Formats: sequence, C-alpha cells, structure tokens
Amino acid sequence: MEEIIHGKPLMPRAVSVETLPNYILKIRFNNNEVKYFDVKKIYNLPCYKPLQNKEFFKTVHIEYGSIAWNNDIDYCPDCLYEESMERMKIS
Repeated sequence: MEEIIHGKPLMPRAVSVETLPNYILKIRFNNNEVKYFDVKKIYNLPCYKPLQNKEFFKTVHIEYGSIAWNNDIDYCPDCLYEESMERMKIS
C-alpha cells in the first residue's frame, strides 16, 4: 500500500543498506529495487565531512526510509532514490 501525501504517492523508501568499497552504498528500496549511491559526491559538503572517515562511514543504517549516521547526519529519502544508480562500477 502506497503512502499518499498531498495527493501524490511517496517515492520508494530504503529498507536496507550495505557498504561497499570506495564509499558506495548498496540500497534496497521497498519496491524491491536495488540501487547504488556514491557518497563521494556529498562527503565534501560541510555537514557530511565526517563520512570521509571510513569507520564512521560504515556505521550507516536505515532511519525513516533513508540512510543515516550518528551525529544527526542523514539524507533526503526522495533525493536518495532519485540520485541512486541502478548500476555502478565498484572499484
């Protein structure tokens, strides 16, 4: 059942996340899609700088349908879905 807000269905929400090499996240969404998100494209922004620490990066978890870390670091669930790729070269 889709959630509706302001007459529009919500975009898919993350249900699981796995860290991969080179700051890539493998994310499964509630529509059963699996996508990949490259955290390097955001980790130079001031609020995301702590993610440059690999051990901290690996503490990612799902919170409210998106990805999050301690210290109140999270990412917009709609942007996460839209900006994640179906395929990604992982090196």
